[in-house]
Amino acid sequence: MLTFCVLSDLHYLCRKLLHIRHITMKKILTFVLLLLVFVSCQDKKQEKTALVYKTMTVALSTQNVKANYSATMKGREIVEVRPQVSGLITKILIAEGQKVRKGQTLFVIDQVPYQAALNIAESALKSAQAAAESAQLTYDSKQRLLSEQVISDYDVRTAYQSLIATQAQVAQAQAQVNNARNSLSYTVVRSPVSGVAGMIPYHVGSLVSSNISEPLISVCDDSEMWVYFSLSEREVTDLTLQYGSLEKFLQGMPDVSLLLSNGREYSEKGRVDAVSGIVDASTGAVTVRAVFPNSQHLLRNGGTGTVVVSSVKDKVIVIPQTATFELQNKVFVYRVVNGKTAQTEIKVAPLDDGINYIVEEGLSEGDVIIAEGAGLIREGLEVKASPSPGEP
Repeated sequence: MLTFCVLSDLHYLCRKLLHIRHITMKKILTFVLLLLVFVSCQDKKQEKTALVYKTMTVALSTQNVKANYSATMKGREIVEVRPQVSGLITKILIAEGQKVRKGQTLFVIDQVPYQAALNIAESALKSAQAAAESAQLTYDSKQRLLSEQVISDYDVRTAYQSLIATQAQVAQAQAQVNNARNSLSYTVVRSPVSGVAGMIPYHVGSLVSSNISEPLISVCDDSEMWVYFSLSEREVTDLTLQYGSLEKFLQGMPDVSLLLSNGREYSEKGRVDAVSGIVDASTGAVTVRAVFPNSQHLLRNGGTGTVVVSSVKDKVIVIPQTATFELQNKVFVYRVVNGKTAQTEIKVAPLDDGINYIVEEGLSEGDVIIAEGAGLIREGLEVKASPSPGEP
């Protein structure tokens, strides 16, 4: 095409040159020959710079797929310890960051007013009990006199009502004693769980109550750590279909690893035990929880890391992601058929390592595909194949 265009222009140019004075036919022929040589060189240069595409031959292999997901950590149980009564802190019996056991005393709140309230309640109870005993004696006496027909039935009924009233006062006084005793017990603040204590924002002498903005302390049960990460809705759906159900997916999911914030791998494996039933509308992600043992208390509540989900697949087709392109949430490759590109849809495994795909459907062993730049190629393009590194 280039040669044809140049020759056409050359014919026009020669006709113009013939009308110029002092230009001989010999000079014109020399100019034409040089131009033809130049065009010939340009055509050869174009042939030498023709695009060459890297290809690969599909083969079966064993692949260890590792997928990394950013994660956050939470203790199995985190409890904010708050006072149930008001008063001044008189003792702090815990150090910040200390390991504590369930039931251990952490704080003591001023007990004097609550002890006094208990003493008053107990005195009121004794007085009510004495009145009830006196009313009981009166009622018993009235019943004997009634049997001897000394008094009327009205007197007995009146004595009975007095007895009922005093018994009610005893019950009320007993309730006040119980309430005062509970309030006194609340002045001793104990740890509800075993774990690790957080920081203490208060000091001895601080006035606290049940409605304080900050807890006295937080205790985290870190014997196990719950590590949360996210999978896409598509990945969860594919895995659920692959295993048959969500329950089978949780049972069959391989153990996962954890990379700490310093890049080192945590010594113990974790297991996936929960998948959220809600998709985050803003991100399209589904929260997944993995449980890791924490016997050495190396993992901390609020920490971050990377969950590594790995699985070994035998006799599978593995291709680089650079050999694929996506269109309307579908994955395609270009096979080389009779020297031309043929667009082919494939189905890939839901988990990948960000570099390769495991192909489940669409390719067969021995197929030749474009290994790089699939998104820049079109259907039916003639290709000059160049084997990928490692291929014959």
